[in-house]
Amino acid sequence: MNNQKPFFTTFLVNTLTEFTNIECESTDKDFSNFEYCRLKSANRTYKYISLKLNLFKVPVTNVKINVALYKRLNGYKPFLYNITLDACRFYKNQNSNPVALFFYNFFKEQSNMNHSCPYNHDIVVDKISTEFVNHRMTNVLPFPEGRYMLKMQWMVYDITRVVFKVYVTFS
Repeated sequence: MNNQKPFFTTFLVNTLTEFTNIECESTDKDFSNFEYCRLKSANRTYKYISLKLNLFKVPVTNVKINVALYKRLNGYKPFLYNITLDACRFYKNQNSNPVALFFYNFFKEQSNMNHSCPYNHDIVVDKISTEFVNHRMTNVLPFPEGRYMLKMQWMVYDITRVVFKVYVTFS
């Protein structure tokens, strides 16, 4: 009988994801404005993000997005990702950019931004929960503990129209 202990030990890691803040800014109020941009706490453990962006000049046929991830280390510093892509082209072939697809999958199912250009309607993102983010940031692509900011700049016709920031803590 062999009484040796296994060399590797498996640990179950529980991560707590918490939204700490959300900022939605329309930089061109003649083009678009947020009807609402909410971080809602349903109870102590269930928080979610919802927003609605009203578009005043439709159809929109040219959209670029800059997505950047920052980690808080004496202020927010760039961390891993900072990409800019043509959103209209990306929606036609989502597998063309795996990093963009990772971030897009955060809101694809909870949004009406699930088709390629043109956009001739308001943009709605409904109830992205901490539970869903926790799954994507720990099981799909593990991230180290810390405080993060995801910043998205939406450029329409090469002019920044919207800046969206969400602050998250992984502990």
